[in-house]
Amino acid sequence: MPTEDELFAAVDALLTGEPEMPPPAERARLREAAGITQARLAQVLQTTTQSVKNWEAGRSEPRPPRRQAYQRLLDGWATQHPNHPNTPIPAALSGTPAPAAPSAEPLRPAVVEVPVRPAATSRRPAAKKAAKPAATSADPCFPHGPLAVLDGDGNAYAAGGVVLDCPAATVVELVEWTLKESGLGAARLNRNGKDSDPLVVLTAAAAVKLGLPERLEGREERRSLRLAEDHPVVRQIGAAKWRLTQRGFGPWARIYRKAEGSARQCVQLAVLSWDALDTRSWPGVATMGPADIARVLGVYAQRVITPRGSTAVSGLELMTALRPPTRAVQESGSWVSGRNPGSLGTDPMDPAPPEAIAEHPVVVNSGWTGGFLNEEAYQWVRAPELLSDEECLLPYAVGLDLNTAFLAAAARLTVGLSAPDHFHRPVFNKKIPGSWLADLSHIDLDPRLPSPFTPDGTRPTGPAWYQTHTLAYAQELGHDVHPVEAYLRRETGAYLDPWHDRLKTAYMDTLADLGVTVDLTDAEFLAAMEHYKHTDPAMAAVLAAIKATVKGGIGKLRERPQGRTYRDGDPWPAMQRPTWRPDIRAAVISKARVNMHRKLANMVKLTGLYPLAVLSDCVVYPSPGASPLDFLPYTASGKPLMGGFRLGPTPGLAKLEGVQGMAWAVDLMEKGLNPARHIKGGDAVLDDGE
Repeated sequence: MPTEDELFAAVDALLTGEPEMPPPAERARLREAAGITQARLAQVLQTTTQSVKNWEAGRSEPRPPRRQAYQRLLDGWATQHPNHPNTPIPAALSGTPAPAAPSAEPLRPAVVEVPVRPAATSRRPAAKKAAKPAATSADPCFPHGPLAVLDGDGNAYAAGGVVLDCPAATVVELVEWTLKESGLGAARLNRNGKDSDPLVVLTAAAAVKLGLPERLEGREERRSLRLAEDHPVVRQIGAAKWRLTQRGFGPWARIYRKAEGSARQCVQLAVLSWDALDTRSWPGVATMGPADIARVLGVYAQRVITPRGSTAVSGLELMTALRPPTRAVQESGSWVSGRNPGSLGTDPMDPAPPEAIAEHPVVVNSGWTGGFLNEEAYQWVRAPELLSDEECLLPYAVGLDLNTAFLAAAARLTVGLSAPDHFHRPVFNKKIPGSWLADLSHIDLDPRLPSPFTPDGTRPTGPAWYQTHTLAYAQELGHDVHPVEAYLRRETGAYLDPWHDRLKTAYMDTLADLGVTVDLTDAEFLAAMEHYKHTDPAMAAVLAAIKATVKGGIGKLRERPQGRTYRDGDPWPAMQRPTWRPDIRAAVISKARVNMHRKLANMVKLTGLYPLAVLSDCVVYPSPGASPLDFLPYTASGKPLMGGFRLGPTPGLAKLEGVQGMAWAVDLMEKGLNPARHIKGGDAVLDDGE
């Protein structure tokens, strides 16, 4: 039993305990009554304006020593500006007992739900659809969503408008808080896969607070894009028995321990001030406030995947997350790990020599000199002497861009899943994915169109290696195909189908949030696309990231060696993963290029128009008007004709890329330049997916 002195001491401690802060609304009222701005208060308390806004909105609470200073200031203002009669008095100050607080899990931080910031007002409100808020995870294991953005005051902004209180002062403490208390993470995308590791994005202030440099400094750090191994933070991580991946502590760091049973112990960190969010893939995001960054990344994580690095890395990781390499199978009465049908498996696979690149060990060690697949995106310009007088007299050159052309090509695409087998004089079969050596130089096509068989659009000059779709298109055009050699795969499947379906849904949903929907007329679609980026910059950034995920993910299938010290024939990290599959990349690009040529040929049949230039998924046409509506084919009733280019938001359909004068386009063509590269203005350049 406690003694009387012990009980009296406990009661005295309770009586003299820390006073309760006034409610958020009262804090704001007192500050406004005193005539003090949030910025001025932040300056006095040596914090940020955003922190003051959070305190007054109830999203977070101040911590010592600012809490005591803030409390003293509020008490002084309360004396100077008594509470308005209509303002409720806090229970702690009224003398009435406060209701008992509900019990909470001891490891969960205090959380305040706040509404998601509404989308910015559009100048064309009738043409847009309200942005959907980022939904928090329904999985009770991850109640606060997949990620959080941490600021310098310990506020962790999660998806759905949740703000968590993070007390971590070191990276090790942050990792442990994330795994034990944050409630962050995301459920697996496939029942045979793994849950996504939680992601914490660090602002510059948060990075400095945790002992990291605001910027990577020093020649060694800049060259390797990671902290040196003797950096104090790296040493702290090792001393706490945590590990870093081989990439070290860079803009995207993974800190882990060996899993305990089925529970993973891994946290991802992204450092904003180290350029973790590339402006090309995430335009404007790095300069947003933490809450807006959390919204952008949260929507992307919900619709695509929790970011795991660049959008290219995320695109590749999404393939594996949707098609896990293994699954549980029963053997002799026990469960073991086995190959998951339709996946690429767990072991890297050597490509056929013509599918590889010159640096690959398969090529170097075998002395292969038989040539390589050249299945790349179009980069073609029509010869200026093939322009007619009628075309040159047209006033405009109009560029059309196909929406996510590589994503459209991935739909229902059959690819090889097993190792290649070598065949001599095989009979061509368009249903078998692989690489075929054939001579298509005898095929004579209209020079006003690019050849469908080469990236530069020139006629083949002799035997060359082609992917299945390219030869199948030669057959479709009515020509005989007689391969002399082939590398084919016996096990096949539509590996990219779930990847295509998820990204297509993400793309369409995000466009719809920006007011671009499938039910718009062509004229309404063009008007909506002209303004969609200004409707809601956050959702526009999500859309840009989704498009970059498509192109980057396909490009990663054939990632080349990097570094000045690399020597031909040495293995490099990328080629040692199961997803290093240049043959799958070639299949996607071959199908995309064939799809483009089919539309170009159909446009000749429907309208008599020939393109001026093609660059990847952008084509430029001469036009009598400044709109695609002036030259695209329509029926008498105004419906678009099938076969040619059609406008719309769906992957594979077209949108306006840019408009310039016809004289401008002809001048570039005569200089040997590609008008499609610059049609958008501002020296715009389209990439080819690498």
